[in-house]
Formats: sequence, structure tokens, C-alpha cells
Amino acid sequence: MRPVTSPAARLARGAALAGSLALLPLTVACGGGAGEDDASPDDKKSKSPAISAQQAQVVAPAKVEVIAGLTDCKVKIRVDADELREGICHTKEGDYLITTFPEEKYQQTWLDSISPYQGTYLVGTRWVVSAQPTMLNRFRTRLGGEIVHATGTGPTPVPSAS
Repeated sequence: MRPVTSPAARLARGAALAGSLALLPLTVACGGGAGEDDASPDDKKSKSPAISAQQAQVVAPAKVEVIAGLTDCKVKIRVDADELREGICHTKEGDYLITTFPEEKYQQTWLDSISPYQGTYLVGTRWVVSAQPTMLNRFRTRLGGEIVHATGTGPTPVPSAS
């Protein structure tokens, strides 16, 4: 028999998940991940840089490596978790993150968690690219998706008593 979980416990568990997903982009910058050198020879052969944006949309949600190939980047995977995969690209124009999600609900939680922070993102079918707006405009022609602006509508400071 399964124990009965109170609504408050379920809410707390959901809030904990949302909070950890919100902090994940901030904390993973310090963490390492499996790099391309860790891939097996078969994995290296299967990565095709000649894939088009139209092909990526057909197989959407695309893998981090597919999106990276479409943006002319050799990606380094930083996070490989059940809720998301994230890779970082270092280029002359700037660095950017590619995040993919196995289910729509994880992407929605991630997007909800970034809303308190200001930023611009390219959002597709279960993937997000985080970069400078000029890069996102260029990537949009290759990847599709929609450019989303996080408004930074987090908590407001309490007025001081004077």
C-alpha cells in the first residue's frame, strides 16, 4: 500500500524541483561534464555536421549535439541529467548554452524558473539556446524556434523606512 502524500508535501516537492531547476543553470558553470573525447568511436561517427535545420525540426526535439552542429560548434556537455542535457559552446563571437529536455514539462519548469532573471533565449521544441541576442537572431535562421525575452519580474525590494 502506497503512503498517502498530503497536498502540502506534493507542493513542497514541486517547489523543490522548480527551485533546483532554477539554480541549475547558475551552478553548472562550475561543474564539469563528459566531453567529446569521452564519446565512443561509434558516437563520433554518428555526429553529422551536414544536418539541416529542416532535418533537425523533423527529428525534434533535437539532441544537444545536433543543435551544436547546426550552429557550427563543437559542444562540451556540462549536464547530462534525467531532466535536461546542457552543453556549452565556445566561439570567437561568444559563448552560449544549448539545453534540451526529454519532456515538455521539464522545459516549461526551466522557462518558469528563469523568468525572474533578465535574458533573451531562443526556444524550440524541447530545447533552448542561451546566447547574446545578435547570436540568437543568426541561430534562429538555422534552427527555427522563437526568441523569448525574460522580463526579470522577480521580487521587488522592500522600501526602506526613512
